[in-house]
Amino acid sequence: MTASAALPVVDISGLDSDRIEDRMAVAHELDRACAQAGFLYIKGAQFDPDLFGRLVDRAKTYFALDHETKMASYIGHSENHSGYVPVGEEQFPGAAVDLKEAYDVNWDYTLTEDRRPLLGPNCWPDMPGFREDVQTYYAHVTEIGHRLFRCFALALGLEEDHLDQHLRHPPSQLRLIHYPLDAAAEDRPGIGAHTDYECFTLLFATAPGLQILDKQGEWMDVPVIESAMIMNIGDMMEILSNGRYMATRHRVKKVKEERYSFPLFHACDYDYVVAPVIRGEAPRYAPMKGGEHLFNQTAQTFAYLKRRIACGELVLANAVPPDSFGLRTDRAGS
Repeated sequence: MTASAALPVVDISGLDSDRIEDRMAVAHELDRACAQAGFLYIKGAQFDPDLFGRLVDRAKTYFALDHETKMASYIGHSENHSGYVPVGEEQFPGAAVDLKEAYDVNWDYTLTEDRRPLLGPNCWPDMPGFREDVQTYYAHVTEIGHRLFRCFALALGLEEDHLDQHLRHPPSQLRLIHYPLDAAAEDRPGIGAHTDYECFTLLFATAPGLQILDKQGEWMDVPVIESAMIMNIGDMMEILSNGRYMATRHRVKKVKEERYSFPLFHACDYDYVVAPVIRGEAPRYAPMKGGEHLFNQTAQTFAYLKRRIACGELVLANAVPPDSFGLRTDRAGS
């Protein structure tokens, strides 16, 4: 039996207040939770439960399609790393192939100039209502994410709008993930152990299965709490906070029931150089191009990008191993 993690719960309702005192109170709570745990729950008046329900319905309908129909939107055919991710497409270095399928969407960037490997027009399936419901959910959680970026700025002693100018067209990705029930998959995880690459993740899931590695190097279950989202720190926020907040290694174990998960990974703009922002502290991290780091980590995980690297079509610059961030005890995890 695996113990359950006792994670902090932060109510972010006060971020909509006109009073700076209310917003600062949330910032203090967020700072404490992120410094202590790196994983937490958030709840608030901002959440629209109807959008969550509609997204679950769309995901169930889509993933029930036959394999050939889903592969028509295969992610390897897209311009901006969006589309269907079949079982077996992802594998973290040294880990088993993930037992999951997904549909990935990004900021739907339709302009022709300044496109990047993760910034371009999304690939959408030929399914009525899918694009509309997914984009509505994406916009809703992205707006919550923008409030949280402002909250992090306050928590780190910066002006509240410090990051606003770097959130114009971020390569923030929403994943619709389906973990099928497979009784034969005794030794295959739903998703292998990793840290998230971006600043922070907001996650809604329909069932348990998520686990985190605690500071003692033990895997802990993360229960699902009704009307709350799971939030966790990623690599880029670890850098921005100069290590005050640490990315936490996590995984999804083999599930005992069919599970749907909807993480939205919040990043800054592709060309934003991520560097420590804490005033008065010596930097513990070298500056890093945010979009470059995000694409490099992605390319070391997805089969279609690994094939491009192997044949010389794609060359990564300044890539670091996928387990380069997080608490040092993470290195003992598997």
